[in-house]
Amino acid sequence: MNSRALRLAGPAILAATALAVLVWGLAFGGGAAPLLIGDAGPIVRWGLPIVRLVVNLSAAGMAGALVVALFALRAGERPFDTALDTASVSAAVFTVSSAATGFLTFLSIFNAQVSADARFGQQLGRFLVETEPGRAWLLTTIAGAVLTILTFAVRGWTSTLLVGVLALAALVPMATQGHSGEEANHNTAVTALTLHIVAAAVWLGGLLLLVVVRPLLDRREIAAVLGRYSSIALVAFVVVALSGVARAVIGVVSWENLASPYGVLLIVKVAALLSIGVLGAWYRRRLIGRMESDTASRRFWSLIALELAFMGVASGAAVALSRTPPPVDTALPGDLTPAELLTGSPLPPELTIERWFTAWDVDLLWAFAAGFGLFFYLAGVWRLHRRGDRWPVYRTVLWVTGMLLLVWVTCGPINAYQDYLFSVHMIGHMMLTMAIPVCLVPGAPVTLAARALRKRDDGTRGGREWILWAVHSPFSRVITHPAVAAVLFIGSLWVFYYTELLRWSLYDHLGHEWMVVHFLITGYLFVLSLIGIDPVPYRYPYPFRLLILIAVMAIHAFFGMSIMMQSGLMVAEWFGSMGRTWGMPPLEDQYSGGGVAWSIGEVPTLILAIVVAVQWSRSDERQQRRQDRHADRTGDEELAAYNARLAALAERDARAGL
Repeated sequence: MNSRALRLAGPAILAATALAVLVWGLAFGGGAAPLLIGDAGPIVRWGLPIVRLVVNLSAAGMAGALVVALFALRAGERPFDTALDTASVSAAVFTVSSAATGFLTFLSIFNAQVSADARFGQQLGRFLVETEPGRAWLLTTIAGAVLTILTFAVRGWTSTLLVGVLALAALVPMATQGHSGEEANHNTAVTALTLHIVAAAVWLGGLLLLVVVRPLLDRREIAAVLGRYSSIALVAFVVVALSGVARAVIGVVSWENLASPYGVLLIVKVAALLSIGVLGAWYRRRLIGRMESDTASRRFWSLIALELAFMGVASGAAVALSRTPPPVDTALPGDLTPAELLTGSPLPPELTIERWFTAWDVDLLWAFAAGFGLFFYLAGVWRLHRRGDRWPVYRTVLWVTGMLLLVWVTCGPINAYQDYLFSVHMIGHMMLTMAIPVCLVPGAPVTLAARALRKRDDGTRGGREWILWAVHSPFSRVITHPAVAAVLFIGSLWVFYYTELLRWSLYDHLGHEWMVVHFLITGYLFVLSLIGIDPVPYRYPYPFRLLILIAVMAIHAFFGMSIMMQSGLMVAEWFGSMGRTWGMPPLEDQYSGGGVAWSIGEVPTLILAIVVAVQWSRSDERQQRRQDRHADRTGDEELAAYNARLAALAERDARAGL
């Protein structure tokens, strides 16, 4: 198919296929069937999933265009500007469709009769402000409106990056509406759905952008852009596939349920996604490198049209699936225990020594983070090895150890028990902010990336360019300063536990994820300022580093003692209301948590002090060797000069004698 014809036909193929599959899926699965009580009417029943489909497609056009522009195109040129214009138009559609979705959701939940009177407006206002679905769609609509303006206004690298981050963040509120908080496995389902939506949006939106900018690029440029997009699409495919599996397990539970309408729709969606993956792998290996050939080019764009059709099938089936009742009842039981009321999950068994090694509660976000962190690091080491360069083995071992510890903390027994035991919560905190960074920082990921990633010479930015930009940005110069890093490291500890942030991290899964990100980053920055080799603008001399460590150890010990001296229970309505019949009483457990912060938390600090002392000693030895070499060179130069003077005097005497 001609690329200019595909520019018009591609979005039409996607939209038509998605709409057709959606209508079939709603009719087959009963997603638009009338309710026995409180039915809002056919307009709402059919209109709500249709506008939700428009939300998903426009979100893809917005987020995918920005991500691919940042990693595949060159700022200041027409294709880059066209990508931002595409994102702006998509954001405008996203805004209107999000507002329509919020309105139809209100009608669906409250079965309100549309009117122009004040009472209807008050009901709608309370829905948007006081209910979780209303707030989610209100935030999504506001974010879409802001993004519509920003994507139209910005054109530079940094501003586009910030807008791209905001676009991905705008997808999070609507992902939280895909699973009710009153159902089991709520946090796992929401995390899986968020990852699924974000990755699918980048994947589909990037494909649409290729169709839009194709007439603006010559064949050499389009081959380069396709290669970069295929790398992004591969990562997105992995995330979509694995997060989809996790979400499907929650809804289907057993193989027998695949024969239900929900299961059939799931099979259709999976088949479409697998077909897209096969097509992508085939043209990545066979066609992208031969795009300068007319035959290969025509075949490629024909495959793109087919891939858009499969994308439409997957998109339509996904929306129909979200409206179809699952074959098993995922709601929590009517007679809830205190633990189920607070956490949405039943109280786990007593924490024994065995369960420190066998208990698992996987957080998909950090499972993906650790998995990709291991893969890309080891791929970089392997690339250096194939090139004949060396990378210290101990750095690889430490990085792998740090990533495995991260999985153990965020997906293992600590994640399984930290909502029920304050002491386990504190162990996880100490691991995130101290133990894991001590392993990750010596891994020197920035140095490895700078050596292993290929440097681009066409004005675009890849992973290497963005990493080096981040390292040398003004913001990085501030937060990597040793004084700032130390204040963030120790100050965050006090602020978190003695403000409402602790309560937020317990009640809201978003707060929990923020906690993990924040303490992992602050710990990493602090350790980087002390023992890292990755480039930072400034590090203190070694004596000052030891003084900082001594001060941190003292403040850390005082923090642990302050918790141990607490006469009341922190977040008492949470830790004191779990209904535990095993383990220490909540107040004694909190006392143990303070002891963890005081004792166990000091171990990584002592390790840091030893490493700093060793580095200081080696630095002195290197300095002494440099001075010795300089002295040897100076002595040799002085001896040579003396011999030259003697030779000159001898030559003068010989001439005088003659």
